[in-house]
Amino acid sequence: MGNRKLVVGVLIGAIVGGAITLFDRETRNYSRMKLSNMKYSSQSVLKNPSEAVRNIRKTFDTFNQNFTSGVESTITALEQVETTLEKYTNRNGSN
Repeated sequence: MGNRKLVVGVLIGAIVGGAITLFDRETRNYSRMKLSNMKYSSQSVLKNPSEAVRNIRKTFDTFNQNFTSGVESTITALEQVETTLEKYTNRNGSN
């Protein structure tokens, strides 16, 4: 029961807050522009779904390559730190 009241309260607050911000002309123009861009993008995706999927796949592949490269660099750095620590420990341990 309390969870439902919270969700309803948040939704009402968001709607009222959004309506109040639309009193500002600049905000209305910005919202109109963003909605128009979203409409154009949606129409483009609906007209060319295979291109949209291809673009998503390319973006994911690029992200995956960058992530993998970052992980490999991190592993290399950790290996260098480990090697340095082993040399330092062995040098101090033999004294």
